[in-house]
This record gives sequence, structure tokens and C-alpha cells, in this order.
Amino acid sequence: MSGNAVLWRELLAEAAEFLAGAGVASADVEARRIVVAAAGCDDAAWHSELDRPATRRGVASFDRMLARRTAGEPLQYVLGAWGFRALDLFVDRRVLIPRPETEVTAGCALAELRRRAHESGGRGGVPLRSFTQAKVVAARPPAPPPPGSGDGTPTLLAADLGCGSGAIGLSLAAERVDVEVICTDVSADALAVASANLAGLGRPARRVQLLEGSWYKALPPQTRGRFDVIASNPPYVAAGSDSLPREIADYEPPVALYSGPAGMEATKEILAGAPEWLAPGGALVLEMADGAAARVTRLARSAGLAEVAVHPDLAGADRVLVARRPA
Repeated sequence: MSGNAVLWRELLAEAAEFLAGAGVASADVEARRIVVAAAGCDDAAWHSELDRPATRRGVASFDRMLARRTAGEPLQYVLGAWGFRALDLFVDRRVLIPRPETEVTAGCALAELRRRAHESGGRGGVPLRSFTQAKVVAARPPAPPPPGSGDGTPTLLAADLGCGSGAIGLSLAAERVDVEVICTDVSADALAVASANLAGLGRPARRVQLLEGSWYKALPPQTRGRFDVIASNPPYVAAGSDSLPREIADYEPPVALYSGPAGMEATKEILAGAPEWLAPGGALVLEMADGAAARVTRLARSAGLAEVAVHPDLAGADRVLVARRPA
């Protein structure tokens, strides 16, 4: 489209029509998201933009996004950003798309951090920099902590294994001022995305470290047996499986989707290592595939974990395992 006087309202109608024709289920909703992004406004102001003429740059951005989406690329990648709990994350094809199921995983991890803070005070306030030898950022007076987020003194230690965009780990740091977080990923590309999101986190970024490596191998040896919470959304699809929708299989990073011939290899490795890396009473919070709850529960108990519980996602499917190292 090239007209100089085209209104955003006209572009909205065009987007809805094209998306519906491409088989997009929520065409009207996605059309609005594309128009909001192309117009450079926010959700609260977009109605006031509809009867204004689109700029040439806005039309060009709209055309690019609409073409990508109608070709099948996920909306989250088209927009380059997606909401996750309280965060607005940068996302692209180097990382998995943050999903509501993983918001449940983050919520379970936060619940375990609250429990640890209440029961034991965590690891006693050992600074994260003493584990990682990270460069110390000049201290500034801390802001008052939000209610229920701890007293502002970091005493808890958490890990987000296979962090991707950083959705889980950065949420823990953003929502609790008493936790320090190590986010790991085997993919340097994924860590680049997580780093961009960390840069936009603000003050909580001081309590986060990003480390490259596979699962526990990325963690500093000094943290062995010290984690209050280890959280992970590992790959859990069998290699070679054709069960995924094309929108996922064609666009999302294979390293974050597929885990060996059985699809359980990463899950088994994380479960097996958890007792060694968790503090006594610490918890593993693990996202898992549909239908895997019974098997993952057995594996958790075989690994020596206790108090095993399974939590449903928003659709009611068993999605998150929480298991604790005996105190």
C-alpha cells in the first residue's frame, strides 16, 4: 500500500481481512497488535490514532509486518516483543516465544522463593559476585521493596537453566528484591537476547548473571548445594517428531524445542543433577510436556527429590513439577 492519505482505521481493516484470509484464528486481535506497533503508540492510545493518517514510515512498517505474519511467522517475532508477567520482553527467532504455560512455571518458582524466605532465609546473604567474580556495579540507595517481595536484602539464590529470552529468571529478579539469579543457556544467540532484556530490566539487573553452558555445567562450582530454587523450561519434544504445528517447527529454534530421540533427555539430566545443586529444602521447578507428569514424577523421586507436586497450566493440563531436596 502506498497512499499518502490512508488512515490507520483503513489499515486495521485491511490487516484483519488479510490475516483472516491467511487462516489466522484471532485476526482482529492480531490486526490491532500490528497497527499499534506500526503506529508506534500503546494499547491505551491506539483508538485515538485510528482516524489519523499513517505516516509513510508507518505504512512501510505495517506492510512488512503484515507480509511476515500472513506468511506464517509467529506474531511475537513479527512484533519483536511480547509480554510475560510484568515484563515486556524482546524476542526473535533465536529464542522460544514466551508462553502462558511458562508464566505458570515462573509463578511456581516465585512461590517456592517465598517459602524459602519465610522458612529459612535462604543461603544467608552470600553475594552473587562472590560466586561469579562479576564486576561490581556501583551501589546506589535501594528503592523500597514492593509488598511481599522480600525486605530488599538478597538472601536467596535461584537459577534459570536454559533461560532463552530470560523470561523466568528476569521475572524472579523483577518480582523479588531478595533473590539473586543466574541465567544459563547453551546458545550464545539466546544469551544475546537475554542480555538485551537484562539491559532493559532496570535496578533488578544488578542481581542477575548470564552464563553460557549446558545445564549445570554453566554454573560456578561454588554454587553447588546453594540454590534455593532451580527453574527450567527445557526442550521436551522428541527429535524428528512431526507433532509440532508448522508455526512452531518452522520458526522457533530447534535447540530449544527438541531433546534427543525420546524428548526426555534434558528433563532427565536436570532431575538427576538437582539434588547436588539445590540447598537442603530448595526446590526444582520444571516445566514438562503434555502427558509426561507421571513419568517425570517417578524420575524426580528416583533422583532423591521429595515433596513432589504437579501444577496445572491455565488450560488445566499438568505442566509444572515442583520437587524439593530433603532438608
